[in-house]
Amino acid sequence: MTTQPQKILALEVEVPIASFRQSHAREYAETYPVPPPSTVYGMLLSIVGEMDRYKHCGTRLAIALVSQPKKSTVIRTFRRFKKKDIHDPSNARPDYQELLTDVRFITWVDAGSDNSQLTLPERLQIAFANPASISRFGGLCLGESRDLVNNVSLLPENYQGSYHLRWLVQNEDGLLTLPYWVDHVGSQATRWHRYVLLEFSPVYPPPEKAWTQIQTT
Repeated sequence: MTTQPQKILALEVEVPIASFRQSHAREYAETYPVPPPSTVYGMLLSIVGEMDRYKHCGTRLAIALVSQPKKSTVIRTFRRFKKKDIHDPSNARPDYQELLTDVRFITWVDAGSDNSQLTLPERLQIAFANPASISRFGGLCLGESRDLVNNVSLLPENYQGSYHLRWLVQNEDGLLTLPYWVDHVGSQATRWHRYVLLEFSPVYPPPEKAWTQIQTT
């Protein structure tokens, strides 16, 4: 009997320590309280070993926090290349960075308008069913390479959990502005939506406003 691919997958993700640096932060590296859609998309591409981030444009993501991450501040060395010699001591300086501990969330992945031969949900399903078929490198991270993912679990189809979730929901008046597509060369092509976190909403499946489409426009 052949297992039919699911159009929508739900993944539960656990990261012990992470920092989702706010795009406009400078000396003081503030963190977003929730992983931006662009960051979650990058992690999903890493799971399946895809290096072309344009490959699955059109995919839709919905994100809901399971935990209430605790925020702390550390001092660490940042590098800003002011001089061509990357080893020049003036390129490194200590600055403060905010960290989140106990980051746990569920992301729903919908093929949306992804026109690939194998959509991202299909590739994720294959990765969990047959990990040996995936060619990838490096640790699985959420954001910075330091922020290693502890666990990713594929949840059952039509998952109806018992968690009280905080949904990341699009809202034009929301105070939380997050990128869904990041321009890594400059900031001009970075794309944003405004969001709110709905407190402890047990709604299943994701509400329509919780879906964010990964696209370059």
